[in-house]
Amino acid sequence: MTFKAVHVIGGGLAGSEAAWQLATRGFEVSLHEMRPVTTTPAHKTDRLAELVCSNTFKSTELTNAHGLLKAEMRLLGSLILDAADGARVAAGSALAVDRDVFSAAVTERIASDDRISVVREEVASIAAPCVIATGPLTSEKLAEAIRARLGIGALAFYDAIAPIIARDSIDDSLVFRGSRYGKETMEGAGDDGAYLNCPMSREQYDAFLEALISADQYHGHEFDEVPYFEGCMPVEVMAKRGRDTMRFGPLKPVGLRDPRTGYEAHAVVQLRQEDRAGRMWNMVGFQTRLRIPEQQRVLRMIPGLADAEFLRYGSIHRNSYLNSPAALSAHLAVRDEPALLFAGQITGVEGYTESSATGLLAGINLARILSGDDPVIPPPTTMIGALYRYMNEADPRHFQPMNANFGLLDELPEQIRDKKRKREVFSERALRDMQVWIEANSIHGALSVRA
Repeated sequence: MTFKAVHVIGGGLAGSEAAWQLATRGFEVSLHEMRPVTTTPAHKTDRLAELVCSNTFKSTELTNAHGLLKAEMRLLGSLILDAADGARVAAGSALAVDRDVFSAAVTERIASDDRISVVREEVASIAAPCVIATGPLTSEKLAEAIRARLGIGALAFYDAIAPIIARDSIDDSLVFRGSRYGKETMEGAGDDGAYLNCPMSREQYDAFLEALISADQYHGHEFDEVPYFEGCMPVEVMAKRGRDTMRFGPLKPVGLRDPRTGYEAHAVVQLRQEDRAGRMWNMVGFQTRLRIPEQQRVLRMIPGLADAEFLRYGSIHRNSYLNSPAALSAHLAVRDEPALLFAGQITGVEGYTESSATGLLAGINLARILSGDDPVIPPPTTMIGALYRYMNEADPRHFQPMNANFGLLDELPEQIRDKKRKREVFSERALRDMQVWIEANSIHGALSVRA
């Protein structure tokens, strides 16, 4: 049976994009947005796609992961990027917008489409066919419906994110591989253990501790504040509790003997492999609210990380998101109901562009499913495809939201030492593979479909 009427819950970036993609493919869409009937602590207007934090979608350069993601989305006919281009303000290579002009443009485009009906109500139940894109401020009623459908442990309410470091930026002469007491190994690591360990002397630890305690922290909106508990204690808060608090916590050296010296260090920072290819390493226990320049300055004091390339920075904030690897299918749908999809930050992506991209693909895939076709995902050589792979294949025990970064992509067949050139080749391959994928699956960009 082919449905023609579908629902999209949430009028943010992902929801607006999904509704547009569905409408341009001939479906009647009910776009549910609870504002202004039910307000949130973050939003100021009732417009669709209101930007509540920064006004920038980040870089447009192809040597930047966010720039590549935008280029892929343009090939697919993104409404959000089209509206952003029309509201752009001067910001160098970044796509910054006049937030009022931008949200007004998206609202007008949606409202003027006779296939989309905007319904102003709070949704408290879910059923297919539907895209759920309610973002980090999902209402409690809808959150309860999601928990009931997916399981009580599927939905988290706070991000406690540690930085992720590119493997090839870690100095192997200063770190050693191993697990505490040799109890945990990783496939492909032999008997060397699952972690990379950065040993610190007393003097290095003391200097690091002082820098951490005095570093500048980010202070966001009131709704963004997190009631700190042991599971999401910022490392800088932990450091202020006492000189040895971290040495009895994430920097505990016990059971970690450096095979080169045979001794335990005064403190040890551990990094855990984040991806199967071993290109991304998570700093264990280093969730933080330090500002990005401070993270760069302080964390590079750790032995072995002086030249660290940060693929993701640490953060802690309120964010309702799903444990997607445990709860959802490869195309981010309920596993026993392919036509009940999720999109946006609730799936475990970070950032405006990433959220919009998942809304775009959710709209395309729901249209395909309801037309009798299988859902499709771009190859992991593309940024969109790599993000989807991460949300499907990441370890559910350690899953945390992710932003676009080159560490997610399949490695290149050839070794390229020059970092800028390597990223250029990543982007050239991604856009080439995206175009091939679009043609192979007869996917036409929504803007061209509309024209």
